[in-house]
Amino acid sequence: MKFGLRLRGGLIATLILFGAPVVAPVGAVLVSSSALAQTVQSISVEGNRRVEVETIRSYFRPGPGGRLDQGAIDDGLKALIETGLFQDVRINRGSGGQLIVSVVENPVIGRIAFEGNKKIKDEQLTTEVQSKARGTFSRAMVQSDTLRIAEIYRRSGRYDVRVTPEVIEQPNNRVDLIFTIEEGAKTGVKSIEFVGNNAFSSYRLRDVIKTRESNLLSFLASGDIYDPDRVEADRDLIRRFYLKNGFADVQVVAALTEYDPEKKGFNVTFKIEEGAQYRVGAVDFRSSIPNFDPSSMRAYSRVNVGSLYNVESVEKSVEEMQIEASRRGYAFAVVRPGGDRNFEAHTVSVVFNIDEGPRTYIERINLRGNTRTRDYVIRREFDISEGDAYNRALVDRAERRLKNLDYFKSVKITTEPGSSSDRVILIVDMEEKSTGDFSISGGYSTTDGALAEVSVSERNLLGRGLFAKASVTYGQYARGYSLSFVEPYLLDYRVALGLDLYQRQQLANSYISYGTKTLGFSPRLGFSLREDLALQVRYSIYQQEITLPYYLANCNNNLGTSAFNPSPAFAASQTPPIDLSSTNGLGCYSDGEASLPVRKELANGKTLTSALGYTLTYNTLDNNKNPTDGLLVDFRQDFAGVGGDVSYLKSVIDAKYYTPLVSDIVGLVRLQSGMLNKIGSDLRMLDHFQMGPNLVRGFAPNGIGPRDLNPFGTQDALGGTKYWGASLELQMPFWFLPKEVGLKGAVYADAGGLYDYKGPTSWTATNEVNVPGCIPSTINPSSAGTCTGLVYDDSKVVRSSVGVGLIWQSPFGPLRFDYAVPLSKGKYDRTQEFRFGGGTTF
Repeated sequence: MKFGLRLRGGLIATLILFGAPVVAPVGAVLVSSSALAQTVQSISVEGNRRVEVETIRSYFRPGPGGRLDQGAIDDGLKALIETGLFQDVRINRGSGGQLIVSVVENPVIGRIAFEGNKKIKDEQLTTEVQSKARGTFSRAMVQSDTLRIAEIYRRSGRYDVRVTPEVIEQPNNRVDLIFTIEEGAKTGVKSIEFVGNNAFSSYRLRDVIKTRESNLLSFLASGDIYDPDRVEADRDLIRRFYLKNGFADVQVVAALTEYDPEKKGFNVTFKIEEGAQYRVGAVDFRSSIPNFDPSSMRAYSRVNVGSLYNVESVEKSVEEMQIEASRRGYAFAVVRPGGDRNFEAHTVSVVFNIDEGPRTYIERINLRGNTRTRDYVIRREFDISEGDAYNRALVDRAERRLKNLDYFKSVKITTEPGSSSDRVILIVDMEEKSTGDFSISGGYSTTDGALAEVSVSERNLLGRGLFAKASVTYGQYARGYSLSFVEPYLLDYRVALGLDLYQRQQLANSYISYGTKTLGFSPRLGFSLREDLALQVRYSIYQQEITLPYYLANCNNNLGTSAFNPSPAFAASQTPPIDLSSTNGLGCYSDGEASLPVRKELANGKTLTSALGYTLTYNTLDNNKNPTDGLLVDFRQDFAGVGGDVSYLKSVIDAKYYTPLVSDIVGLVRLQSGMLNKIGSDLRMLDHFQMGPNLVRGFAPNGIGPRDLNPFGTQDALGGTKYWGASLELQMPFWFLPKEVGLKGAVYADAGGLYDYKGPTSWTATNEVNVPGCIPSTINPSSAGTCTGLVYDDSKVVRSSVGVGLIWQSPFGPLRFDYAVPLSKGKYDRTQEFRFGGGTTF
């Protein structure tokens, strides 16, 4: 016996599944009308195989006197049918007041199988269907399962799916249930159009929504799959975007979808009525609560006169004010925003009304859907608990925090009436998702060469909200591993504790002559001061050493035996001129010796650094991955000298400001600066700032700033203790390309400087032999371990450049190509006009 249904083009056509009804007609009571008034003396059961007689009899409960009346018989019949155990139930009257219950049991499902499914695994389908192996077979349930399977495929964008259930009868009243699936091709979104948008281009609005058009790289993502729920959510995203930008009257009238049989995909059209753009004309505060000064709430308002009307700023202001009122003891205070539009001036006068709300308390907080995540992990995101005053602002904040955890596909908090009129029950509905990641990352840059990383991470370890990650990196010039662990709630406080253990090895390359090995450990504490302000304090302890090939450290100052013996003419032609009267130890460099600070680090061996530091971050970006508006400021300070071998104070500030200009062009202004101060012991070369394209594009890594000038050595970059940088950049889309390609261009101008080297310039060995990197001089006359002095350039030249860039938000990760031409540079700087970098996780 076969039955099935077919789903094509989004329309479900249900075929007749069986010749007989899903459930047999309610059993007929074959008695005369006069017999209906009689009562039943005994019950006999016929046709049962698996279900016990006493189980069936238990559904017919006698009334007073131990007899069944007609009402009890009808109730028992209905209850038996609702069990789903029987295909047919019939009731007949026997002689002597006997009740005969005849049943036909539903078969038992021996096994359930899926055939033809390649895109969705058996395990997922088995979880979704209600029919289960060793369970009772039900035609109605099979029909429902068929529709459910088709819906799963529809959600994955396959509207041409066909699902045919087949029932194979087996001995002993058993059946096998086979779902044969013809998956069909993926049905994507072929075009996205906007109608009525004048203030913002269609290109800009495509950034706002989640639905994407199909393209050549769509197989790496799922945003192009047609999903009606996603399209409906996009309507709200568009509306919110307009409301953030002053369009208080905006309406997204419709989201029209049409299937195109020729393209075998959907065309989606959003119809928008923008209305006028408004600015804030006035901001006022009013209160009906006795002894409450409404003007004191002005400090918590994010709405400013003259700015564009922004509904999100109004909502955040309401939240902050309501929470502050609660802190002051007004637990039931409610802040309600109001606005009067001036249609001629296009302004909105915003009024925050602070009133006494209903005295409602939270009776319970019920959690539903968290099968893996522990209850306390969810409850700690609430600033309220059972018995507290009901505060909608705090409930909304908790919902936002739960969504930001990224443990759940969806989170929704609703209320239900409690046991009395002044009680409410909070219902937290969640749908969990996978929180573990295994990734293989690869990338290439002109600095680090080819690089690969394998990492395993878990955001919700053991359902306790812990984060753990282990990664291994291996590349041409960089290798190492790292272990990270984060406890987001230390001792039940909203303080994040992080622990990092790492080992890194940087190999010598075309930009530096030496390698470094670093092994470190760093605990840190993170505090969220506000939604836009965060503080991190940390302690770092790490051991570092330099590695050098022997031929770069085999200094021999004996000019008589050296491979290089400069002539007076050659010495005079160099910059600066070589002083042959002292020779300045130039024989050391005859075969390409490393610079003195490098060899001194090598001689010092392993160095231990112990430092305390903090980072203060201010972030108002609209999107952390692809920002178009907002400010990001990082200020960092590290104090080394809490034990260890070195001591210094290092301060760094980096500020980026994004602002939208015209025609989807985004402007970026970046300012950065740093200073390294000596405290106590001398500064090492490795502690200095090293700059290149990270400061001014168009220069090589370590290509800017103080440099060893000896023409016969490796001329290593020495770094500096002070730097500054400024950049102006315009980022613009390629309007002739589909938005989904993710390409945009950039033009920019950079300027900056690095100077004030304060590392070692000379040093004296402690013995005549066995000093790595320095062999005592043997000339004029021999001296006990006096090593070569350092001649270097430290001019305060402003470096500048202009260039163009190509930015690709590719499915393989963010990629960037830059071509920059230096306009001004130091005499000994090293340039690199083309630069490329990027990576991926797959």
